[in-house]
Amino acid sequence: MKKSVLTRYRVMAYVTGVLLVALTLGMIGKYVLDMGGAADFTQVVSIAHGWLYVVYLIFAFDLGSKAKWPVKKQLWVLLAGTVPTAAFFVERGISRELAGSVEDGTPEAARA
Repeated sequence: MKKSVLTRYRVMAYVTGVLLVALTLGMIGKYVLDMGGAADFTQVVSIAHGWLYVVYLIFAFDLGSKAKWPVKKQLWVLLAGTVPTAAFFVERGISRELAGSVEDGTPEAARA
């Protein structure tokens, strides 16, 4: 598997995770703390998270299909973008797991 497949998954996992944490904080500000500007903030962040989560799903599915994961593992990785902070922990575990099987794309002669 190419390194770019893992890299784009990692980038989207972090983006999705950060947006979901921001959305959670915005919802707390909106409903618990009754902050005035939180409604606009949550609307913008929720739309961004929704669209970027779709991109995350595509990249995570691509990674899982190339890594030949079982269905349960694939579903866990796909759902990690819906639980605040889960994307960070799942991404770290997946990166460690796949570190040995990733090609960096450089020719063999250049590595020696």
